[in-house]
Amino acid sequence: MVGSKVNDILVFLAVVDAGNFVAGGKAFGLSRSTAGKAVARLESGYGVRLLNRTTRSLSLTEEGRNLYEHGQVIRSAVQAADASVADDLGAPRGTLRITAPDALGRKLLLPSVQKFLKKWPDIKIEISFSDRINNVIEDGFDLAIRVGLSSPAQGLISRTLLTDTSLFCAAPSYFQERTHPTSVEQLGFHDLLQFSSGGERQNWHLMDSDGLWSNAQGRVRLRLDSAEALREAALYGLGIALLPQRLVREDLAAGRLEHVLPQVKPGDVPIVILYPHKRFLEPRVRHFIDMLVEHQNNSPSS
Repeated sequence: MVGSKVNDILVFLAVVDAGNFVAGGKAFGLSRSTAGKAVARLESGYGVRLLNRTTRSLSLTEEGRNLYEHGQVIRSAVQAADASVADDLGAPRGTLRITAPDALGRKLLLPSVQKFLKKWPDIKIEISFSDRINNVIEDGFDLAIRVGLSSPAQGLISRTLLTDTSLFCAAPSYFQERTHPTSVEQLGFHDLLQFSSGGERQNWHLMDSDGLWSNAQGRVRLRLDSAEALREAALYGLGIALLPQRLVREDLAAGRLEHVLPQVKPGDVPIVILYPHKRFLEPRVRHFIDMLVEHQNNSPSS
């Protein structure tokens, strides 16, 4: 009975993470009906309702939230046991599918990819370097690198890889006929280059040297869906861009770009690893995440 209840709790967690019975059951190879019966058994056993069900959505009751919180401990223990057994069974195998932003993703991933392929000869890796925001689960990726993500979508686990700093930059040629801005307000007299993807536009919410927040206003002459393209546009002198420091570090050192408004703090940008909630995390995924984190922790530029 205990083993059956543990399985039902794991199914319950998967249903909550996925937001529906179909996807939650699929994580265990179960039908929607079977996943629903697992949750119903828990509700009957505890004598409480765990989920509020409508035709379009599920939501946790207070008792459901309590079970979800404590159930995480059970799931972690099962995952640890699975991982231990998987290690004993041999080296990770198969194809690892990754999605990451183009320019920053190449800088972050490729050093670890080289080490990973050398260490595990039975592994193949497929990477989509694109600033388009892929759906990790629906598009079949094992993990994703995301920049500036505040919270993951349902069904995904988020792990912070590192924190980067954003800064304003522009080419010296841009200022040949313009003065340098000395405040956020003066950005209103300049041409701005901004990121835009999937219909969502980048907003510049900034803190000045006095600790005051304000929204930057200016002439947005060009919007691009690639951070690397924004960098190139800035190098061509097309305007002022807001970019991750590690993407433009070499350009700043070489004088190809200038740091604009150094007293203004656009804020730190989290760079996170996302991967699907699963009862059993494949060894190839777990080993690659561990190697990626270890590489960043040991990197002088991290």
